[in-house]
Amino acid sequence: MVVCAENNTAMEGGVAESFKDSASTPLSSIAEAFEELSRFLNNWKVDGSNEDMPLGKFCEACSRISILFSCLGIAFKFAELEYVSKVNDLMEASKTYNTLKNVIDYDAANDTVKTPGSHSRNLRRVRQGLDLIRALFEQFLSANDYSLRDAASAAYHQVCAPYHTWTVRTAVAAGMYTLPTKDQLLLRLRESNQSAEKKMKRYIEASHTVIEYIDELYLSRNIRLDW
Repeated sequence: MVVCAENNTAMEGGVAESFKDSASTPLSSIAEAFEELSRFLNNWKVDGSNEDMPLGKFCEACSRISILFSCLGIAFKFAELEYVSKVNDLMEASKTYNTLKNVIDYDAANDTVKTPGSHSRNLRRVRQGLDLIRALFEQFLSANDYSLRDAASAAYHQVCAPYHTWTVRTAVAAGMYTLPTKDQLLLRLRESNQSAEKKMKRYIEASHTVIEYIDELYLSRNIRLDW
């Protein structure tokens, strides 16, 4: 089992079952899940089919990210709590809505896209969580002497800080001092520098396709992204 996933929510505990195979790690599971989503979207563009991203399939991939947030500790607790609750909401919504497009179309028709608690708003926050991890990985890989705290701070300010209050930003800044070192994080993830780099790059590339797709769902309906 993953070392840092002991105290996760019920959903995370379920996801952790996928790591029983000792050959699997959190990063490999994350990379594989998002590569599958990326392949689906790329095939969708090539063959011109009308099949949109299934909400349940999307949520299953997103749920794997929660373990990574847990590995980062208190500094990212704000992201873990919000992210997990939003993924849980969308997972429940997948019993009613087949695709991400269905979710946004419903809220757009009812003028509830930005309403607190709406599925479309929760999808926007999950997308933000995916982008936060993408930015963190990019910063993590940017230089050998770049500390995890520096990488996490840069990623947070790039992706989340513009949407958070001063109180939240201050709390996050204080929490950054509790982050594990890069070596500690790699140990928790059961990765070497080399294996982590390869898997982070795979996630960065695959998640870009997924994030771009989600953004286009909003933009194509004249819904701005600055919220």
